[in-house]
Amino acid sequence: MLYAGIPSLSVPMVRIITVTGRGVKEVAPNYAQLQIEVRTQGKGVQQTQEENAQVMNRVIQSLLALNIPRENIQTAAFNIFPQYDFIDGKQVFRGYEVTNAITVKLEDIEKVGSVIDTAVASGANSVSSIQFGLDNPEVVYQQALQKALQHAQVNAQTIAQTMKLTLYPQPISIVEEHQQNGPELYKTLSIASSQMGTPIEQGKISVSATVTVKFQY
Repeated sequence: MLYAGIPSLSVPMVRIITVTGRGVKEVAPNYAQLQIEVRTQGKGVQQTQEENAQVMNRVIQSLLALNIPRENIQTAAFNIFPQYDFIDGKQVFRGYEVTNAITVKLEDIEKVGSVIDTAVASGANSVSSIQFGLDNPEVVYQQALQKALQHAQVNAQTIAQTMKLTLYPQPISIVEEHQQNGPELYKTLSIASSQMGTPIEQGKISVSATVTVKFQY
């Protein structure tokens, strides 16, 4: 008895090079944000709170006089804490501490130093953080992403040339690794009055992108 043979199908093997591309774009920040605090201490809570409010109002008015928009000044925290001393193993009530903190966003970064000096002169006694950031991070990220894709292509070409492989220029897969690029924290300061201006260096913000690309050869 004769049986008809079934021809076998040969599936070509797909050969793939997988490379990683990274791109970084450094740009100058276009805004700064700082937190300014007024801390007062006293025996009575109402008196301490009123004193704090007077100082903070003076600080805010001095910032408005620097042409900072009111909407760029926001309350960040307000706390009242009882204070105690430990004497002979006993907890002894000492008074209250009132803390009022505001965040100030500056679109003119060159004003950071003068804002700190003005706030201190008006009664502020702490700056908890200074951050530099970008209002348009997505635009800068797209530039970093373009660099990452170019880097991946160069890596694939280098491998192909070194190994004497014929590389198809069109990638078959691109995977973007999402990254969070938030404001850059500059420093935390406890500030005091000084006759010299406060120097602040803004530096650069680095926005990065990473991709994984597969090429066929």
